[in-house]
Amino acid sequence: MQQLLILSALLSSFWTVCTGSGDWCYQSQFTCEHKCNAPEKWNHASEDCGGRSQSPINIVTRKTLKDETLSPFQFKNYQQTFRGSIKNNGHSVQVGVPILSTISGGGLEDTYKAVQFHLHWGTDGGPGSEHTIDGEQYPMELHVVHMKKHYADLGTALRDKSGVAVLGFFYEESKSPNRKYDSIINTLQSVKATNSNISLPSISLAQLIPSEQNLTSYYRYQGSLTTPGCTESVVWTVFENPIPLSMEQLKAFSKVQFHDGKQMVNNFRPVQPLNGRQVYRSGGAVPLASWALLAAALVTTLGLFQPN
Repeated sequence: MQQLLILSALLSSFWTVCTGSGDWCYQSQFTCEHKCNAPEKWNHASEDCGGRSQSPINIVTRKTLKDETLSPFQFKNYQQTFRGSIKNNGHSVQVGVPILSTISGGGLEDTYKAVQFHLHWGTDGGPGSEHTIDGEQYPMELHVVHMKKHYADLGTALRDKSGVAVLGFFYEESKSPNRKYDSIINTLQSVKATNSNISLPSISLAQLIPSEQNLTSYYRYQGSLTTPGCTESVVWTVFENPIPLSMEQLKAFSKVQFHDGKQMVNNFRPVQPLNGRQVYRSGGAVPLASWALLAAALVTTLGLFQPN
């Protein structure tokens, strides 16, 4: 009995050493030498991370509801070029948007202005998106963060339950490089270390995303920031049509480093429970039937053609 108590105490001590403490981190950063709050412990770093309207989520397309108010977006100054800087902020690479680029329409209650964009990815082109569609995880995800146009800063906007609107875009592997991303890919080597930053050649938001006519299919739900503080003030729009990048371009993001010098990989938060929230789809988004329904339909169809 005494030996069992000693073993239990040792295991408890080991668990205490290896549980998260201090700052938040991704699971790929967590080790017993680097004690930090991994995603399942983010509520220790920020209480809101334990809320009931958290992001990202798995979008089950057949459970979405069509919403006729989810009309095409109006993008203003998305075509305008600007010279921003790209920064390694310790958990992603981020680019500030120094010009007034706005979105409206799309079922939004107000006009929102772009603040910054950043990305989440896997390991060397492997699964790494934050949102998933019917359980499918894409290699990478782009978040273009906006706030209501009358707010002066993101902190103030986050105090409004619909103060922030984020556009989410998936990436898929393509056979050839996407030259519109050269300016970003070519600067990643210069921002390997945390807090490093470098000026970008002139870019526009429009060059980074699908053409406007391919942005009518999307999903909408109310959620949160996907990093601590996880504030539940985000109107999420997740677009169906992915952005193509070659495998070499996707792999380039894994060369960036966390603050401890480790590869910055798998910097995505696992999907969170819906907790009764409804996900809506625009008129252009098509729900996918489940594999069970497809299989049943196939069996029925084949049965119709069986010889008597």
